[in-house]
Amino acid sequence: MEKAILKFGVPRRTLFAWQKRWLEGGRTYQALINHSRRPRSHSRAHTEAELTLLRNLRRRNPNMGLQDFWLRAKSHGYARTLQGCEKALKRLGNPTQPKSSPSPTCKQHKTYEQMTHPGERVQIDVKYVPRACISLEYLEQYPFDRFYQYTAIDEYSRYRVLWGSREHNTFASAEFLKIVVSQLKTLGIEIERVQTDNGAEFTKRLLVGDDDKKSLFELTASRLKIQVKYIKPHTPKHNVKVERSHREDQKLLYSEVIRKQKPFVSFDDFKQRLKRHQDKTNNRPMRPLGYLSPNDYLKQYKHKHTHK
Repeated sequence: MEKAILKFGVPRRTLFAWQKRWLEGGRTYQALINHSRRPRSHSRAHTEAELTLLRNLRRRNPNMGLQDFWLRAKSHGYARTLQGCEKALKRLGNPTQPKSSPSPTCKQHKTYEQMTHPGERVQIDVKYVPRACISLEYLEQYPFDRFYQYTAIDEYSRYRVLWGSREHNTFASAEFLKIVVSQLKTLGIEIERVQTDNGAEFTKRLLVGDDDKKSLFELTASRLKIQVKYIKPHTPKHNVKVERSHREDQKLLYSEVIRKQKPFVSFDDFKQRLKRHQDKTNNRPMRPLGYLSPNDYLKQYKHKHTHK
């Protein structure tokens, strides 16, 4: 016995237990294999009557959601919790949130069109700068001034151009388009198409009902040989990249200005800080780009296409 304890490094009671299992198992090594200690029953397990109730309810209500299904079961005397009901349904092999088939008349959304090269499409929009970000001294001196942020984002590389303005009209939009074309050309990007909403700062087509009456923004785009695409009215999700970037600007720039209590003391101060924010975000890694920054993504694109 002592030699076995030293050889296997186990306490004495373990050796006695092994000896008992070996004798009761007919002196075979299979008797010494450890078996599962999982209990064969549970005092609070679902009864067969409860499982039958759940099966019948799910058979009669195949598309009912989990919460409604649980409430329906409670009205039939089921006393378990919602979580217990969910686990029981999973063990029975019944879905807890069945997917109903769409109606034949349901409109099928088109697959998102992926861009293949920089400049293929650039989304443009305007963001109103919160007045809480402007100093009280400036507002007292210029009470009717408003600050606006024009944003252009290349759909392929997510490279952004930001520009501060006191106005958001068709003249300011045309000036911003020139700035975007100039800045992207320095990176070797030629803009083929821009996409905007139907705001009056971009187009007049919803105001006058005549597509022939072009705004200054549209005339500038035509002169620069750039196509203009408009999203459907009241569908900002079609301009999702620039809308998402505006949400990030609110979180990373304007909310921080308010939190740190460092408002813009002048319009030039706003433009300078907006330029620094643009440079920072263009060097910020992004998950859609494989955790590369827009600048690095453009460099990678140029490297691939110059060595072909």
